[in-house]
Amino acid sequence: MTTMVDVARRAGVSVATVSHVVNETRPVRPDTRAAVLAAIEELGYTHNTLARSLVTSRTRSIGLAVSAISNPYFTEILQGVEAGALEAGYSLLIADPHDDPRHERKVVQLLHERRVDGMIVAPSAEPAEMVDYLTKRQVPTVFLDRLVGDGFDQVCAESTGPVRRLVEHLAGAGHTRIGLIAGLPGLSTTTERVEGYRAGLRARGLPFAPELLAGGNSEAEGAQDATRQLLAAPERPTAIITANNAMTIGALRALRDLGLEVPRDIALACFDDFSWADLFTPRLTAIAQPSRELGATAVRLLLERLDAPGRPPRTVRLPCAFVHRTSCGCPETASDRPRQPMTGRTRPAEERTRTP
Repeated sequence: MTTMVDVARRAGVSVATVSHVVNETRPVRPDTRAAVLAAIEELGYTHNTLARSLVTSRTRSIGLAVSAISNPYFTEILQGVEAGALEAGYSLLIADPHDDPRHERKVVQLLHERRVDGMIVAPSAEPAEMVDYLTKRQVPTVFLDRLVGDGFDQVCAESTGPVRRLVEHLAGAGHTRIGLIAGLPGLSTTTERVEGYRAGLRARGLPFAPELLAGGNSEAEGAQDATRQLLAAPERPTAIITANNAMTIGALRALRDLGLEVPRDIALACFDDFSWADLFTPRLTAIAQPSRELGATAVRLLLERLDAPGRPPRTVRLPCAFVHRTSCGCPETASDRPRQPMTGRTRPAEERTRTP
């Protein structure tokens, strides 16, 4: 096995110099660095990250706990996390908490026991045990997509303004009975999207009707039941908003089973865009979240936390885009097709520093 000594001999430098190049612990002259890197390539030297971790107490690994990894939204977030980690020279350990608070606590502990340098977690609706574990052990952590409080770094997309935008768009098309299929109770995203729904109704002078708000538990099966519930109302909605992409699939299945055609019989708009949304007939009007940017931002926040453990926690919100297609019942124009960054009612990318 090739060692640092072999590399030092081939490059004509000291072992300490090779160590500085490999571990980036001290600046090295460009010509010397080039000679060391050439020797590493020629000899096929592989750096022993385990040995380095014993010296530095860093493993250059990040734990990622995200539920429903098969969901296209979280898959794109994962791609952003992976790209950001790879660029910074970190590896990922990935686990799925299944949105189960008890399992979530175990997953976080297992990742911590693998000596990850820090964690990125999409918390469940009841994260108290997991948060308590991380707080007591002072594990550098960034919460992703869902907010849990002010004591940690967090990154998520805007939710309230974009849902309000969908409501106002549908109301502007003449709909006065607009239903919402909301997500899992307890999630910050669910709370904010319901707030946006009610704000949109107020902005258009429409009353809030409790029978038009149904819970889909953030999953396709729940949304199927919620859709049937909405359509069983004495005065059923003429438009429905789904609060995530899994629930959009469930709503479409229910409407198909009921023999209803979108948008002829009922308009549909959704929160979360996905790659095949414009392959449906009709094409889906949606709010697109900056999924990969969310993942990359979470990595950035975590690395900054590792470099400066004492800095105040920050919450970063990223803007969404309104994608106008045809499921809302409006005619589509060429100018509607590109994703349009939301302005006005939704704040631009925002970063807030909070003192714990």
